[in-house]
Amino acid sequence: MLVGNVKGGETFAILASLVNSAKLNGLDPHTWLADVLERIVSGSTTINQLDTLLPWNWKAERHQVAA
Repeated sequence: MLVGNVKGGETFAILASLVNSAKLNGLDPHTWLADVLERIVSGSTTINQLDTLLPWNWKAERHQVAA
């Protein structure tokens, strides 16, 4: 696979890992990643709360909110 340069390959590997983690946890990667990025950019999630954005924690939080 051609990714342009070493940094491009590293970036692709990180993104692929995030997408696959979401899929392995039964999540739609786009929905999860869009929400995670919004929370980080908006500042609604602090550095001490970043673990809540991991796919398995995010999924559990969504189920609690829906219940």
